[in-house]
Amino acid sequence: MKKIPNLASVVWRKSSYSDGGEDNCVEVSDGFPGAVPVRDSKNPTGGALLIPTDAWSAFIAGVKGGRLG
Repeated sequence: MKKIPNLASVVWRKSSYSDGGEDNCVEVSDGFPGAVPVRDSKNPTGGALLIPTDAWSAFIAGVKGGRLG
C-alpha cells in the first residue's frame, strides 16, 4: 500500500491557467516526486488530488495547445 503524503503544510500556488483569480482557480504544489497535488482554491480544506506528473504534463500541453476547449 502506498503512503499518502501529508499535504497540510505544503505551499500552494494558483495555477497560471486559472481564470485570472476570479472564481475558477486551482492551486498546485511543487516538490512531490512523481505527482502534482491539485486542489480547489475555494475549498482549501476539501481535499486534493495527486495527479501523476506525466498526466499533469499532458494536461498542461493540451491546455497550451488549445486542444481542451
